[in-house]
Amino acid sequence: MGNWIQVKGHVKKGYGVASGMSSDPRFPRGTLELQKPFFQERGLNLDDYYLGTINLSISPHRYQVKVPKYTFRNVKWSSENPAEDFSFFDCRILIDSNKKLNGLIYYPHPETKPEHFQSPDILEIITFPIDDLKERDKLIIEVNQQQMEIQ
Repeated sequence: MGNWIQVKGHVKKGYGVASGMSSDPRFPRGTLELQKPFFQERGLNLDDYYLGTINLSISPHRYQVKVPKYTFRNVKWSSENPAEDFSFFDCRILIDSNKKLNGLIYYPHPETKPEHFQSPDILEIITFPIDDLKERDKLIIEVNQQQMEIQ
């Protein structure tokens, strides 16, 4: 298992802003679509991932940032908002006993984020599309313990 720790969670409804599913006219195709080229120029390619997040509640657990895989500071991705800081962490979603989907935990730093705040038990996961995933579905993810601690 190495440096990976498993944690169970359940899917919660998000704001829909990352994917463009919200009715926010500022981001009709989603914030991730707008942020993607800024992450790309800093070394993170999101081309293979679905540009939306799975909001996973790991309650009663919480997470603590240790050493992110990527941190991008002062990203001015929108004329509508001030620059933000973002970090990303490796994760894997267990689909069944022999299939894991690689993903990233997407972490807009709360101290630079202007709106759409998350509860401290919510992990925002970027990964590949998962068929029929819906609110309240249970998921098991693996998190790299060197990057993030689960408490």
